[in-house]
Order: sequence, then C-alpha cells, then structure tokens
Amino acid sequence: MANSKFIGGILLIVGTSIGGGMLALPVSTAEVGFTNSIFFLILCWLIMTVGALLILEVNLRLPAGSNMVSMAKTTLGLPGQVIAWIAYLLLLYTLLAAYISGGSDVLNGLLQKANFNLPSWSTSLTFTLIFSLVVYGGIRSVDYVNRGLMFGKLGVYLLLVVIISPHVQLTSLSGGSVKAVTGSLMVLITSFGFASIVPSLREYFHDDVHSLRKVILLGSLIPLTCYILWDAVIMGVVQREGDNGLIALMSNEHATSGLTNALSTAVNSQWITGFFSFFTSICMVTAFLGVSIGLFDFLADGLALKKTGLQGKSTLALTFLPPLAVVLFNPGIYLHALSYAGICCVVLLLLLPALMAWRARRIDPASSIWVVPGGNLSLTLVILSAIFLLTIAI
Repeated sequence: MANSKFIGGILLIVGTSIGGGMLALPVSTAEVGFTNSIFFLILCWLIMTVGALLILEVNLRLPAGSNMVSMAKTTLGLPGQVIAWIAYLLLLYTLLAAYISGGSDVLNGLLQKANFNLPSWSTSLTFTLIFSLVVYGGIRSVDYVNRGLMFGKLGVYLLLVVIISPHVQLTSLSGGSVKAVTGSLMVLITSFGFASIVPSLREYFHDDVHSLRKVILLGSLIPLTCYILWDAVIMGVVQREGDNGLIALMSNEHATSGLTNALSTAVNSQWITGFFSFFTSICMVTAFLGVSIGLFDFLADGLALKKTGLQGKSTLALTFLPPLAVVLFNPGIYLHALSYAGICCVVLLLLLPALMAWRARRIDPASSIWVVPGGNLSLTLVILSAIFLLTIAI
C-alpha cells in the first residue's frame, strides 16, 4: 500500500509537469542548442524543485488543507494573499490560452489531413466547446478521460523516442548560442511548474516529510529526463535552420502543426508522423483538462458559486471565455502564453515560497520543520534568482 501511494505521488508530479508545454521545448531551445539546453534544463529543474520544497516546508507549518492563497495570507498577510490570488489566476488563464491555441492548431492539422479547411477561430471554438463539456461534468469525468489519456501519452512517448532515435544525426545536436536562452527560460520554468500540487500531496501522505521529500525529488527527475530525451530526438532529426527549421517555428503561428510537418519531412515515415500527431493531440487535451478543472474549481470556491445549474454555467463561462477571447484575437499565442505563464510560475512557485518560508521561520524559529537546508542564505539565493528571472523576462 505504501509503495502504491509512493508511486502514485510520483505519477501526480509527472502528470502535472509533462503536458502541452513539452511540445514547445525543442522549438523554444532550438537556437540555444541541445548541449546548452541540457544545462539550463537542469538549472531550471533545480531551482523549481527547491521552490517546491519551500512550499512543502511552509505548508507543513500550517494546518492540513492550506492552499497557496491561504498560505500567503497566513505568512505575508493581505498583500501576500492578493499577490498569490492574482498570480494563480493569471497562471491558469495564460496556460489555458496556450493550450486552446495549441489544441486548435493540432485539431486544424488533423482536419486538413481529412481535406477540411476551417479558420482558426472555428477550430479554437470547437476544441474549447468539446472539452469544456467534460470539465462541466466534474472531476470524476475529467479523471476518467485523463486517466486513459495519461497511459496513452506515456506509452506513445516511449514508442516515439525508440522509433525516432535511429534517425538522429549527432552533428545536429552540436552548436547553439547561450545568449539565446533569455527567450526560452520562461518556457523551461513553466515545464517544471508542478509545485502547485504540493499542498495536496502533503494531505495524501499525511505529513510524512521523508516520503514527501523523496516523492518531490524523484517525481521531478522523471520530467527532466523525459525533456532531455525529447529534445535529443527532435533536435537531432529536425533541422535547426531553414524555412521549416526549429528556429523558424518560433515565429510561426502554427508552431505545433509546423513541428509535426517538419518531423514528417525529416523522417519520411507515415507511422512516425501518425504517432507524433496522436501524441501532440493527447498532450494538449490532458494539459487542457488539468488546467481547466483547476481553474473551474478555483473560481467556484473563490466566488462562492455552485458547480451545477445556472451558477455552474456562469463559472464555466468565466473559466473559458477570457482565454478563448485572447486566442480568437491572437491565434498564434501558444509559445508566448507559455512564456507569460513562466513569469507567473516564478512569482507564485519561487518568489512567494521563499518569502513565505523566511516569514514562517521568523515567526517560529524553534520549529523543527526545515525541509530546505542552508538557512537564510538559501532563501536569499532563491529570492535573488527569482528577481533575476523576472528581470530577464520583463
């Protein structure tokens, strides 16, 4: 039973991390180069994992059931609560806009293969309408759909890595510019934005600090490994330069379908192209469902609205209309939205946790709950890192 819970906790982190954002990694880091991107992936993994451990430390000092907003209120007062509320709301909205844009692009690509040509606004609306109905059905319907898709996603991911690997050209993995990382750092940060589920994990493991620390460390290492392998097979096969290269896709409104087409041209295999299209579809849907149910519940709880009836429909409209409107006016916002989400991640999952931990340690210095070693020095390094990242992004 304990092993089952341990594996379940790891899979929760993996499922939260690996989503639609993974598709953007080879494109956003193309100019940086593969070898350089490994260094920055490890760096972002390290700093975001420390942020997750700080959230765990603060959460363990408070009653079980405390979420990010209530944690900020208790430790930092009303200003902290307001900042956390706004950052959390913006994070979910920007992620939802990214996944509507990416999902619409994937749907458009699939329809074009069936000789159906629809405008971007039409596919954005269709994608949102179909899967918003699943969200309206509640967490149980999302869980059933997501559970099946998650197994499919992991299976197809492993299959793609295996069958694409023979096509990798090692020479394509060399080169790149370290200076170009400023344009991709926020996408990398977003890819490790799993820390929002740490309060839920704390309840799941009944305050078992040793197990929680291990779950966070091991659970975050799996996405890191998956990202490095994914970058290797995509960047080793799809050319970096040229009209259909990875760098050109950075400014392409249809980055996701463009990546599918570029891979299809590079490997010239209908099987690989088919599996890749299936994989991108699953990634977008699972990411969309996960963020949507989180935002739907957050709005319902925050505004004291019921999740059914007229109030449920109002909550559904508040969940999907703002990001849908953004995508309708800017259909190619996928990569940009992921970058904006990265800014919210830095504030919510890095800067605030460090400030909350600093305040919590000041309030109760005798507490034995110190998940992150290093005292004030480690907190200062995290705060300075967060400010540095925000300075680069803004």
